[in-house]
Amino acid sequence: QVQLVESGGGSVQPGGSLRLSCVLSGSMAGITSMGWYRQAPGNEREWVAVIPGDYGPVYADSVKGRFTISRDRTKTTMLLQMHSLKPEDTDVYYCNVQKRDQSDYWGQGTQVTVSS
Repeated sequence: QVQLVESGGGSVQPGGSLRLSCVLSGSMAGITSMGWYRQAPGNEREWVAVIPGDYGPVYADSVKGRFTISRDRTKTTMLLQMHSLKPEDTDVYYCNVQKRDQSDYWGQGTQVTVSS
């Protein structure tokens, strides 16, 4: 079991920045992927940025060049630094880990609102 707790969401004007944090606890063994997803009411959850295994991060086209995902060496903290935020980035953001046994874990979500 892995527990994930997000923080750092909030309201910001267009062009602003926010940094989301995800603290992981429990069993880190077997983690194959760590990432951030987002979802608006009535929409499907979409991936934003993922670190697959020990490879470099990959980003959705909509956030490339503006968002940066990172994690610490112990894989117990994951960050999403967001710059040049746009109104269309408004969503609930979730952190996620996937394990080798196909299990999937999610945080409770943190709201990001970009509005003038």
